[in-house]
Amino acid sequence: MKKLILSLLLTIASLNAQNIELSATVISDNEKYITSRFMGFIKELKVSEGSIVKKGQLLYKIDTTDIDAKKSQAQLQVSMYKTQFEIVNRNYERFQRLYKKGLVSKAKVEELEMNYRNLNDMIEIAKAQLKEVNNQYKYLAIKAPNSGVVTKKMIKVGEMAIPGMPALILTDLSDLKIKAEISEGDLFKIKVGDKVEVQIPSLKYNTIGNITSIIPSSNPMTHTFMIKISFKSTSQVYPGMYAKVNIRLK
Repeated sequence: MKKLILSLLLTIASLNAQNIELSATVISDNEKYITSRFMGFIKELKVSEGSIVKKGQLLYKIDTTDIDAKKSQAQLQVSMYKTQFEIVNRNYERFQRLYKKGLVSKAKVEELEMNYRNLNDMIEIAKAQLKEVNNQYKYLAIKAPNSGVVTKKMIKVGEMAIPGMPALILTDLSDLKIKAEISEGDLFKIKVGDKVEVQIPSLKYNTIGNITSIIPSSNPMTHTFMIKISFKSTSQVYPGMYAKVNIRLK
């Protein structure tokens, strides 16, 4: 009888050794930190934490007062140079006619021709500056680069938007993965591409996933390695949900 019990225990231990069970978490593999290119006060904020947005949807607007002033100045320069150009052009054409009749010197005509060319160049430069200012307006209306959910908001209306400082965190719900930690002792037992069983207990959802990556950097506190698993998600699955992973070893 003792031998039979021992044999059963060894069999159970052997079966358990063929499986690796891991606690895991649902994550998004496409999380973006939304920031602005230009500094300015936030005029409108269209989303809050938890807002589900579509690609191209307006997230927030930055006040355009400074850009409006630059635009007015650029428009004024274009108008001023055009007015000066028209005057010089008329004089240039008139002096050309007078030169043909021998009534003015060639030096005077060449002087007007130089002014004509310089003003023409200044007009093109001013137009380019105006175009650049107009292009800045699209960077003052911050839109979602992809569909997802706003998981964190670090700005408020009236606050200053600073280039490089995150304003929102946008999490893509269409690119969810399972993240788990595996012990270094079990690391050699798995490889990228292996199929695993995935369970999300709160939804009673079971599916099959694939190991997509094994991060070659051990956690020095737990001596574990991170693995990521792709799986077929549903509209009810969100980042942060608890999951279980069962790896059946051959």
